Amino acid sequence: MTQPTFFKRPQPTTLADLATLTGAQLADPSFGGRVVLGTAALDRAGPIHLTFCEQKKYADQLGRTHAGACLVNELLEASVPSHVAVLRVANPYRAFIAVMRQLYPDTLRPASSFDNSQIAPSAVVHPTAWLEEDVVVDPLAVIGPDVEIGSGTVIGAGAVIGAGVRIGRDCSIGVSSTVLCALIGNEVIIHPGCRIGQDGFGYMPGAKGHVKIPQTGRVIIQNAVEIGASSTIDRGALNDTVIGEGSKIDNLVQIGHNVIIGRNCIVVSQSGIAGSSILGDGVVLGARIGVSDHATIGEGAQIAARSSVVGEVPAGAKWGGSPAKPIKQFFRELFEVERLGREGSQKTKSKPSAAGDKGQT
Repeated sequence: MTQPTFFKRPQPTTLADLATLTGAQLADPSFGGRVVLGTAALDRAGPIHLTFCEQKKYADQLGRTHAGACLVNELLEASVPSHVAVLRVANPYRAFIAVMRQLYPDTLRPASSFDNSQIAPSAVVHPTAWLEEDVVVDPLAVIGPDVEIGSGTVIGAGAVIGAGVRIGRDCSIGVSSTVLCALIGNEVIIHPGCRIGQDGFGYMPGAKGHVKIPQTGRVIIQNAVEIGASSTIDRGALNDTVIGEGSKIDNLVQIGHNVIIGRNCIVVSQSGIAGSSILGDGVVLGARIGVSDHATIGEGAQIAARSSVVGEVPAGAKWGGSPAKPIKQFFRELFEVERLGREGSQKTKSKPSAAGDKGQT
């Protein structure tokens, strides 16, 4: 059995071209004509690969690499073996990513999983739906009445696009996702298994049980948002649920009704944001964070993983813990608890036992 590769092989590229792309300087210009055929990690790279190194802790690996070329900063240049061409640059990792984006453009947005370039015969498209040219609809997808989809968008196999949904251009709607009651901008990526626009979790408790509250809002997803696999975004109750431009949401994230997430936010896996909470622009939530309902997290704030947020977090703050608090205070409290625990343990060990006291009488 041959070993499969899932992306197109990059075109051969010279080091001179890569130096131009990244702004790097070839330490030895005679290597400018050397060709690379791909990228690889330090310990796996061969003579056809470009790699990178920017941390001293990997200097030993750098010294043993078999790569054809390496992006490094001045501090690590001396550790590069003589057979490896040096591309000197201030930020090697950023330059390496620029090269990968150039060599592997088909990795940046999911394509048809069926190698399809049109509307598959088994897809169901309502006659009132309006699709621009170059929309791809994979097998068994369902597109409801009055849907509008912009050119260059790919609707994955088995996806369901509900009535009246608007999807912009150059988007990707993942396999088996459902999109209801939503307006989606351009260049949005929704990964497989997402659930967008279902009603929020709203009930009024009463003596006769829980009365369901109508959820009449929408989900607004602005341009260049990316939503990870199996994440869920509920539509608003009265107001809309809004995901701001450029924000990136990891896998397995739950976003409740009426939540507003600002621009260029990061929400990492297994986090949950309860209804009517607000995240300002540039907020970063680590993994497994819980945000209570009606909380506000100010612009640029960062919340450490496994924290719980209640109330208001100031703009630019770094908080952690449960409930979350300023990160320095959180660590001081942790250290104090550890100190008290150690002292208590020592006192317990030094205290004479009841049996020992009795034996001395």
